[in-house]
Amino acid sequence: MTETKVSSSSTPGLSWARVCKECGQQHEGQESHLYEYQDEVDDELVCHICLQPLLRPMDTPCGHTYCFHCLSNFLKEQDFCPVDRQRLQLHQCRPSSLLVRNLLDKLTVMCPHSAECQQQMQRCELQPHLHNRCPVFKRLREEAEKRKRPSWNELKGRKGDGDLSGDAKQSATLPRLSSRDQPEPGLINPAYEESEDDNTPLRSSLVAEANVVELFREEPEEELGLRIVGGKDTPLGNIVIQEIVRDSIAARDGRLAPGDHILEVNDVSLASVPHARAISVLQQPSLLRLTVMQEKGFKTRDPRTDHHPSSSSSASTASHTVLQVTLMKSQRTEPLGIKLIRKSDESGVFILDLLSGGLAAKDGKLRNNDKVLAINGHDLRHGTPESAAQIIQASEVRVNFVVMRPADCPEEGGSSREGQHSRGARRMPEPQYFRRRSTYMKDPPGGFSSHEKTVSLKKEPRLSLGITIAGGRDCRSRLPVYITSVQPVGCLHRDGTIKRGDVLLSINGVDLTQLTYNEAVSALKAQTAQSQVVLRVIQTLSEESEEDADASSKDELDPVDDLREDMLNWTPLWTRWLGLPSHMHWCRDIVLQKTNNESWGFSIVGGYEESHGQQPFFIKTIVPGTPAHFDGRLKCGDEIVAVNGATTVGMNNSSLIPMLKLQKNKVTLTVVSWPGSLV
Repeated sequence: MTETKVSSSSTPGLSWARVCKECGQQHEGQESHLYEYQDEVDDELVCHICLQPLLRPMDTPCGHTYCFHCLSNFLKEQDFCPVDRQRLQLHQCRPSSLLVRNLLDKLTVMCPHSAECQQQMQRCELQPHLHNRCPVFKRLREEAEKRKRPSWNELKGRKGDGDLSGDAKQSATLPRLSSRDQPEPGLINPAYEESEDDNTPLRSSLVAEANVVELFREEPEEELGLRIVGGKDTPLGNIVIQEIVRDSIAARDGRLAPGDHILEVNDVSLASVPHARAISVLQQPSLLRLTVMQEKGFKTRDPRTDHHPSSSSSASTASHTVLQVTLMKSQRTEPLGIKLIRKSDESGVFILDLLSGGLAAKDGKLRNNDKVLAINGHDLRHGTPESAAQIIQASEVRVNFVVMRPADCPEEGGSSREGQHSRGARRMPEPQYFRRRSTYMKDPPGGFSSHEKTVSLKKEPRLSLGITIAGGRDCRSRLPVYITSVQPVGCLHRDGTIKRGDVLLSINGVDLTQLTYNEAVSALKAQTAQSQVVLRVIQTLSEESEEDADASSKDELDPVDDLREDMLNWTPLWTRWLGLPSHMHWCRDIVLQKTNNESWGFSIVGGYEESHGQQPFFIKTIVPGTPAHFDGRLKCGDEIVAVNGATTVGMNNSSLIPMLKLQKNKVTLTVVSWPGSLV
């Protein structure tokens, strides 16, 4: 029988900062989770290294099974299997079968805070129990939030010193991170302004948490599904998640979200590394252990609502309504009668239908097409129907939903067909893009530039240029047409001037900068048929070039592998677009609306910096539960070109901040958006 661990409730000095948010015990971040098992565990389910029931079991090629952490730590020092000493590397191992993982998840454990909570449950249910039902865990969290929340006098005192930077807030929330999260020059936060109106509930400082998220690649080349912006060589400074790709490893895991700041990867700090280096660290095979700073939104203090919980409450913005709905099951196994789906055009989980006679339909507060933001405190903004179903199944009798619906949604939900039709009628029109106006022109950020190149070739009419392309003004973000590979069989490869990533300007005088992908392909084919070809391209440059990061891996590939990799998988890093001249930018207007004195919900970096001079303004953070978050179009890494038509070029922080504050209910942001680097 496995040894029972000592409950953390008996340990002096128990605090929210020290307790593990997954197992409820106190242990070092790198150590395995601890559980109090109530029954004898079969030896086949025990790790041969730690002699405890397996956690994240991994099978070796030689037929043995270990905890992932145990095995990975062992193989850092040794290169053989601990049992039979056969040669072994971590990338040769694979996660155990679903049957084994399910058997482990069903092991019975006791709540670690047994002095006050004697609940027993399956191991997979312990984390939901801790976060939703355990009185000790709830008390620790509330005490920690009270300590983090500044007083009204502190908030008013800060206003005299200017806006508090997002990084400074994070340092105040988590002192242990203060050394690596210093405020950068030019960081301003119109999102975080507090209301002076006595009738408005007081918003204290943002609630931010540092969490550890582990993602595992079953195949070394498999993408995590993260789009990344930022880096020390960019105005953003930090490494920030811009987007989660649908159906990816990160999307299925569900714990990461756009706007999360990645602080460490496998104990490697990303606090002061350039963008390309951060991307190479995130491309490591097998397990990635990410330490991330996650904004949880504003914490509202309103004594009128602190002690009066209700089964349904709501908060509105100009375009959306967010509601909290509680469903009470008569017994734990009672179904809610909800069909959940995902949509092709929007991430997250949506209610497809409420089954007639079911608990949700009888309650009447949830409706077809509601977007599920959270269930029992679990963030599902980028989750899946499967993860939502697991949370519901693991819940006791009380299920708390947070859902979002358009503010003009009718009171009564119709059939699923009617709901889909009404949603289609409310769909935002296709965004209108336009060339960056002359009054919006500016220099690239410090450290980024571009260089124009012209190649003139005489060739046989039937000889190919030997390039593949992507982009076009009909693609997402209206990217220019760029070269994804220069093939060794073409004449451009022999010339050597044209490189992967170069942006096409013209061929034989035919402008390529405003064409769609298909139009560009047709133009290239027509002009290539001539014996004389003059090709103009522009190459973007940076002081911290990604070429060095690519070189080590690319040099090991033979030409055939290199060609296949270029054609199918290569995409430019986000930093490649920063050096593109302004006249090649395509902008769009994003109109945000809000009510009362609530925050717009985004923070900004940029303005004048001593080291780089005048920097463009970029979106650094989008706060959950705010108009910018609900609107969904503004992304981290977007450049703000103008506010209500007034250019931001040449502005200082002291000019832009008042401009944003003066917009009470509506603001139009003109932005340029580049896709983040894909890992």
